[in-house]
Amino acid sequence: MNWNAKRITHKKEPRIAVYFEKNTDLIARIKKLQGAIWSQSLCVWHLPDTEENRERFNLTPHSHSLPSPEGIAQIEKFKQWMRSKRYSESTITTYSEALKSFLVFYREKPVADISNEDVIVYNNEHILKNKLSASYQNQITNSIKLYFKTIKETKIDIDKIHRPKRSKNLPNVLSKEEVKLILNAHSNIKHKMMLSMIYSCGLRRSELLNLKPVHIDSKRNIVLLKNAKGKKDRIAPLSPKILDMLRIYYKDNKPTVWLFEGQIKGEQYSEKSLQSVLKQALKKVNITKPVTLHWLRHSYATHLLESGTDLRYIQELLGHSSSKTTEIYTHVSTKSIQQIKSPFDDL
Repeated sequence: MNWNAKRITHKKEPRIAVYFEKNTDLIARIKKLQGAIWSQSLCVWHLPDTEENRERFNLTPHSHSLPSPEGIAQIEKFKQWMRSKRYSESTITTYSEALKSFLVFYREKPVADISNEDVIVYNNEHILKNKLSASYQNQITNSIKLYFKTIKETKIDIDKIHRPKRSKNLPNVLSKEEVKLILNAHSNIKHKMMLSMIYSCGLRRSELLNLKPVHIDSKRNIVLLKNAKGKKDRIAPLSPKILDMLRIYYKDNKPTVWLFEGQIKGEQYSEKSLQSVLKQALKKVNITKPVTLHWLRHSYATHLLESGTDLRYIQELLGHSSSKTTEIYTHVSTKSIQQIKSPFDDL
């Protein structure tokens, strides 16, 4: 991946600027990083100047070193193996960069001699010493485990590589009243339609933007989500209200290629513009919470659970591979909790 990064000061804050030719995979990857911002004045993406981001973009003192020639060759083989398995380019980049960090640390050691003990030393002497996050450590662990699956001669026992404990963060959920305010904030039918589709069908941002008119089946009252996360197709039900709105929207906008297009016909609506639509809605209705588009998906799942929908159906609707992912919504559903009487009331 052809990119350069350097530490800068922007608006009196230390930042890391990342320069590269326009590349959709790298843009998608940077957008996922916390605090990533596009600067119109500098024409560059920039992130907080943290130890983790310095590590990520090769700005730490050790990161100017390369792995051994064997390590470089192994990373290339790993990339080829992932491509043959049809991993996305952004995943290939993430995993190969993570593996590179590990192999730089052990550049003096033959790959066949690396053991489970070395993984523990790396976690202690590099990850923890540099105060890198548990999520970054998990990313490195995923990369190491996947890489050593492809190696025949190794001292590594993959099943004994431990993962860091994950923090148990609850999903952010809006009340139905707040959702209603947000969805009714825009008078522009396209803006209103996009936010309403995300909530009413529990869509991810990319799933909404990848919709085409042909994916709407008005006879069966469903929307077909093609090649969603994990390269899986799934269907979501369309409410009669949403179908009525879609008919009005379609008549007014006449989309050609994509269901939601930008200012140029046939051009896909951008993620940045969609985020801006939500930001404007929040401003109009004076909601100051740091709401993201994904909050609408979380709210959809929680409101379904509170209305009595079986968790197995919610798992199917959201496209979750594991029921454990869906079960987290039981911890934010207030239906049962609100019925519990506090002993304070009896004092």
